[in-house]
Amino acid sequence: MDATSGHSSDAGLLPGLPEPVQAATPYRVLARKYRPQNFDDLIGQGAMVRTLANAFSANRIPQAWMLTGVRGVGKTTTARILARGLNYVRDGHPDTGPTIAMPELGRHCRAIMESRHMDVLEMDAASHTGIDDVRGIIDGIRYSPTEARYKVYIVDEVHMLSEKAFNAFLKTLEEPPPHAKFVFATTEIRKVPVTILSRCQRFDLRRVEAETLVGHLARICAAESVEADAEALAAITRAAEGSVRDALSLLDQAIAHGAGHVSAQGVRDMLGLADRGRIVDLFEAMMRGDIPAAFAEVRGQYEAGADPAVILSDLAGFTHLVTRLKLVPEEAAADPTLSEAERARGAEFARKLSIRVLSRAWQILLKAIPEVQTATRPLAAAEMALVRLAYAADLPTPDEALRQMKAQALVGTPSSSGAGGSPSPAPETMGGRPALPPIPTFTDRPAPPAPVAMAAPGAVGLTQGAGSMSQGAASLAQASPAQAARPVVARVAPAPQPEGPRLTRFTDVVALADARRDIGLKMALEREVHLVRFEEGRIEFRLAEGGRPGIANDLARALDAWTGRRWIVALSKEAGEPTLDATARAATQTRHENAAAHPLVREVLARFPGAQIIDVRDLAPEVSPATEAAPTGEAETDEPDDEA
Repeated sequence: MDATSGHSSDAGLLPGLPEPVQAATPYRVLARKYRPQNFDDLIGQGAMVRTLANAFSANRIPQAWMLTGVRGVGKTTTARILARGLNYVRDGHPDTGPTIAMPELGRHCRAIMESRHMDVLEMDAASHTGIDDVRGIIDGIRYSPTEARYKVYIVDEVHMLSEKAFNAFLKTLEEPPPHAKFVFATTEIRKVPVTILSRCQRFDLRRVEAETLVGHLARICAAESVEADAEALAAITRAAEGSVRDALSLLDQAIAHGAGHVSAQGVRDMLGLADRGRIVDLFEAMMRGDIPAAFAEVRGQYEAGADPAVILSDLAGFTHLVTRLKLVPEEAAADPTLSEAERARGAEFARKLSIRVLSRAWQILLKAIPEVQTATRPLAAAEMALVRLAYAADLPTPDEALRQMKAQALVGTPSSSGAGGSPSPAPETMGGRPALPPIPTFTDRPAPPAPVAMAAPGAVGLTQGAGSMSQGAASLAQASPAQAARPVVARVAPAPQPEGPRLTRFTDVVALADARRDIGLKMALEREVHLVRFEEGRIEFRLAEGGRPGIANDLARALDAWTGRRWIVALSKEAGEPTLDATARAATQTRHENAAAHPLVREVLARFPGAQIIDVRDLAPEVSPATEAAPTGEAETDEPDDEA
């Protein structure tokens, strides 16, 4: 206190806040503080560590390594540990060569870990992308290391190098000096040229499994004297998606958010996540088709701070979980990030819902998530997506609707009862409720009455297709008199399908191609084919000059499809008949010449100089009145004359 004024000397401090603590050393975030120092500290990368251990022990050390993987799995950290292993020497101990066993800090370890060793050079390819940067490495690689055993070049985000920089690396990377080693790290392995990849030993660093990551976070919380709920660590692990750095960053934030205590509710508030139990309640409301309950649930989660897009994403995640519990229950239930409510209620949904229902729900949610993310009113978009999902609960799947329509067509009525009078089982829906009644079909005219077979005193006949099924008097005696007197609807066997069209001449084939709207084939048959031989099932022709060679195969496939029988279409070297197009042109020319020779036409052409004959048509035959009056019989007509 200031003796003269009576006020605190720290005038800028707000009331109720604690006094600031002056830290002796600056705070290091957990991702840096607990960065692995040796191969034993690496989690989830056992395959890579085992390969390196065998290579070091057998002295089969390559000239370059390529480390790839998603963010935060330890690519740069592994590169530094690898540089330590290559140059590990303990003071007062003999030099045993490269090793992965580093029980204590060696002579060069501290400088390598702090990125200040003169023989271990780190370069960020994102900021040094040009050929000049690579040329500096090439010029310095010829000199031997100053202190360490190897010169190690660590190039992070190597995919950012330019094309010229990659090309400059090729020769040096393939035949480097024996004292030089390269370690590349990248998150975009597809952007690295294959010429570079073929010169490196590649390691794909895996995402850390959920169980391993949860245990790692628990050990760090214990080391930091922080209380953390298991559900909170599971939520952080899910959000990290296998990235150790992301998980530690979220844990650091959660510790600060909860003032030293990491709770599940605090993590949900921090990340804007929805309560997992409430997500299951929302899923149940959707499967029941209960829209008011679903709206109330999503509104409550939104008011609690959950993002609508995250709500739908969690809902889709739970749909995926139920599907896994249905297909691989043992593997899915062993997930350590699941809460007990998710595990128990998810198994119950897996028993009740079918794969078709779950797949349809997944597709609806998957399409709705980007819509909600880009919508100007995310909550409204999420609610409309839930409406689509809820109404889909009452709709039959396509195969169920098809079965209903087939059953309706067989009995000739939209009733849900079968032929024997017993109701058919209703198809399953998303909520386990019976589906809507079959949709009646509407036609322009009433359907003809179905054939009715009266029940005989001793048996009831039921015809279906070519077979029959009879019930004896014992079965009939069990039926009521009203049922026995009821006529039985006989299922009529389907009429035999008509055979394919009969083709007796080549012009029939051309006409069939025209009827099938295959204009290209029709024109080719008219202009490019000289018919040699035709019989039903076999066609031989010579191809016109300049004709398309594949017409024979096209014609054979078309005839097989149109007639339902196999046709043989072969090419011949015989002359054959003129093409249909040439024949038609010759016939037209003849008709024109005959018309021009007619006296009346000659008179017209003489009186009108410059007139031409454009077309010659046949007149329709005239029908005599006697023929019109007679409904039966045949009328004889003369051959039509040509008219110009």
